[in-house]
Amino acid sequence: MTAIPDVGVTGYGVHLPLWRLDRAQIRKALGSGGGKGTRAVASYDEDSTSMGVEAARRALAGASDPRSLVFATATPAYTDKTNATAVHAALGLERGVSAYDFTGAARSGAGALSAAADSAAAGRPSLAVLSDIRTGLPGSAEERDGGDAAAAVLFGTGDAVLARLAGRGSASAEFLERWRPQGEQSSRLWEERFAEGIYKELADEAVDAALKDAGLDRAAIDRVAVAGLHRRAVKSVTRALGKDATVVDDLAGVIGATGTAQPGVLLASALDEAGPDETVLLLVLGDGADAFVFRTTDALAAWREQRPYAPVAEQAAEGAEVTYQTFLTWRGFLRREPPRRPDPDRPAAPPSARNGHWKYGLTGSRCEECGTRHLPAIRVCRQCHSVDRMAREQVSDLTATVATFQADLLTYSLNPPLTAAVLDFDGGGRAVLEVTDADVAQLAIGDRLEMTFRRLYTTGDGIHNYFWKARPARSADAPYQAKSRTAEAGTEHARTAGEEN
Repeated sequence: MTAIPDVGVTGYGVHLPLWRLDRAQIRKALGSGGGKGTRAVASYDEDSTSMGVEAARRALAGASDPRSLVFATATPAYTDKTNATAVHAALGLERGVSAYDFTGAARSGAGALSAAADSAAAGRPSLAVLSDIRTGLPGSAEERDGGDAAAAVLFGTGDAVLARLAGRGSASAEFLERWRPQGEQSSRLWEERFAEGIYKELADEAVDAALKDAGLDRAAIDRVAVAGLHRRAVKSVTRALGKDATVVDDLAGVIGATGTAQPGVLLASALDEAGPDETVLLLVLGDGADAFVFRTTDALAAWREQRPYAPVAEQAAEGAEVTYQTFLTWRGFLRREPPRRPDPDRPAAPPSARNGHWKYGLTGSRCEECGTRHLPAIRVCRQCHSVDRMAREQVSDLTATVATFQADLLTYSLNPPLTAAVLDFDGGGRAVLEVTDADVAQLAIGDRLEMTFRRLYTTGDGIHNYFWKARPARSADAPYQAKSRTAEAGTEHARTAGEEN
């Protein structure tokens, strides 16, 4: 029999939305609920798919493309349609790379990690993308404790492994603790004390199984991270496991419990801080328990030094304030008067398919005769007029300079004004893109912006129109500082200005 090679993490990335809601605002507005700290809030133009793209781009920075992709979320943008294919297209992956959804429950995140590891063990490097937008009725514990985030973990083999997967263990049981009926936005919960004891028992079983699989005992654990939406169970299990190990902060007081994405976020946070030859235990609680034992390698430190984005702790420390009224508007709980303008056009399937390389991958063309880049791609070079002498170039990972911009108060936007900028890309090429996560009063000609995959708007019949926008750079060498910025919403839909998508 052929021996199965060591499988492990070869790359990872996390996307935390810019916006933060101060939980104290909830009590101030409603007279009840709320609490201490903040929670991460996905912007009006973000959903689980677009956030997953951002995390995946970071995980794949400098890495070879995977051969399979699995996308996990409890809050899919579509049902009866694969969401992973939009992630696949935005990453510019080859058609031969498979793309599948794991949706419907927060535990899907742990399932995606296991599936990606199994695929890598079979010789197919795989990317697990975990994303979630957590919400609840106004004033509820779900609203207070939840948070929005995405994470991506690339599994492979060989010398590129940063953390070897040493062991796994699971324990499943059927019990009613959390559920969300079809068509409803928020989950319903049973009384917390009922499930706490069940989770503690399942956690012990999963951890013991994973450590046995790894040939270790509990004394060998250096770092422990516990993810889960049942806050009482998470705290009690963490106390038990963290007696002799370093506990990875679950960041619940800063970004909230991020559901499906939380296992990936906590694994990334643990690897951000771990040294070589450390044992990391990741435990996920949700309709059972799943435990993963990782052993870090010497390659981890070098990989962290060259990655082009900020670690989890720095992303969590960033943030701009969003008001509670804006949060409710973005979530659809507060309907506000829209501008008296025509509704956004319905994106049609045929042109979207024909222009998929540009719409999803932000891929232009470069003339092979004179080197001129064109955005979007065209067949005839504007400079030397050569015909069909073009090579495709994806520019989504490039930065661009603001040549000029305009703020439009008359166009539909959930966070007016809609700001469009003429951008000159590094290496050539000019395009007009909408600017997001920015205060137009602070935007200036010459500013450096990076690309981000977003949802322009959603039509009345439920079609999500995805495209790329630009935002102030938040990379590791140019962190985005926006603590003084506040989002104020005034309308109901967002759409791009000028360009057909």
